[in-house]
Amino acid sequence: MTRRLITAIDVGTTKVCTIVATLDSGGGVQVLGVGRVPSAGLHKGIVVNVDEAKDTIEESVRRAEQASGVRIESAYVGVTGRHISSQNTHGTIAVPRTDRLIKGDDLKRVLQSAQTMNVPDDRKILHAIPRSYSVDGQELVKNPVGMHGFRVDAYCHVITAATTSVQNLVKCIRAIGIEIADLVLEPLASGEAVLTPEERELGVILADIGGGTTDIAVFKDGSIYHTSIVPVAGYQFTSDLSIGLGLPFDIAEAMKKKYGNVSPDIITKNEDSMLNIENGHSVSYRDLCGIIKDRMEELLRLILLEMPESNYASLAPAGLVLTGGAAKVAGLEALARSTLRIPIRIGQPMGVYGITDVLHDPSNATGVGLALWGVRHQGKPAWEDQTQKSGPLSGFVGVLKKFFGLSK
Repeated sequence: MTRRLITAIDVGTTKVCTIVATLDSGGGVQVLGVGRVPSAGLHKGIVVNVDEAKDTIEESVRRAEQASGVRIESAYVGVTGRHISSQNTHGTIAVPRTDRLIKGDDLKRVLQSAQTMNVPDDRKILHAIPRSYSVDGQELVKNPVGMHGFRVDAYCHVITAATTSVQNLVKCIRAIGIEIADLVLEPLASGEAVLTPEERELGVILADIGGGTTDIAVFKDGSIYHTSIVPVAGYQFTSDLSIGLGLPFDIAEAMKKKYGNVSPDIITKNEDSMLNIENGHSVSYRDLCGIIKDRMEELLRLILLEMPESNYASLAPAGLVLTGGAAKVAGLEALARSTLRIPIRIGQPMGVYGITDVLHDPSNATGVGLALWGVRHQGKPAWEDQTQKSGPLSGFVGVLKKFFGLSK
């Protein structure tokens, strides 16, 4: 029996992570190999040097192939960056048949109606995800096909991306001989790895704090409700430490990872001490933690400012789930709870087995999520799968893939 192999490539600002996984006979997802390398040629999630980015991705893929013992031919690739934008759309159609039976063609028409929007020439739709339908005013219908009604409404979440930014990323992947199975917005992928079905249904905010961007997604009623990218993340914390403490950037990064703590009472309870660093100088532990804490508080408030509604308790009763590399800083859960006054937890990847550092490290949430996305949507892009197997967007998918250079 041929194994179903899934490859995910998380092209981040600080690291590129390639994950090779397989679906076992029981439906479980086993990670076979991982290739992690420091990033080059990227800034805030966007390719700024094609050659450097290509070389970095190629090295990550090589290491994953070596670890897994398989050759990578195609991959699910994450997309992020401030160029991403999104909006919720709505479309309505009348059911023309005398028996008022809703069929697949009606679903296609109402989804096309919901996607009728002005998209600038320099942007293209990355995802068009049906959130729910209503039939004659009956809301939260997951699949209206087979129901009877006079009117069908579709509610979609449409995500657009800057064409050139996506094409540059695609160019780097294709240049090393790998086909792209699908492009996936990174917070959607992270949600696959760290959120529970109950959180998605109740309403939850996900914030993946990476190196260059904080990727935000709100899930409600079991589907995506809002997405946003904030160009503030771990890089800014390190930059402020470097400037504020007079340290080289790489040493500031190492100090942040080794000693950083943002517990609300860390500065008041602990007496100040001096931390020795590589070049013979020392820095104040209180100053180090204070800078990180101040920047993290600002970021937490920025996350809520990105919300489409100010009533967070109603929008997301399940609260905020923090993941990503910067979510590993000590004391973050307590700081977020005291700052925002909503339920908080740190999200670790779930749903895979095989390599423990991938299973339990929040910095790998996107990579693991891309692999899980691939398992659930293998063989067809996500926006087609979201239409409950009726395939009304298959023609649109072909146009999209041709535009972004995903098909030969």
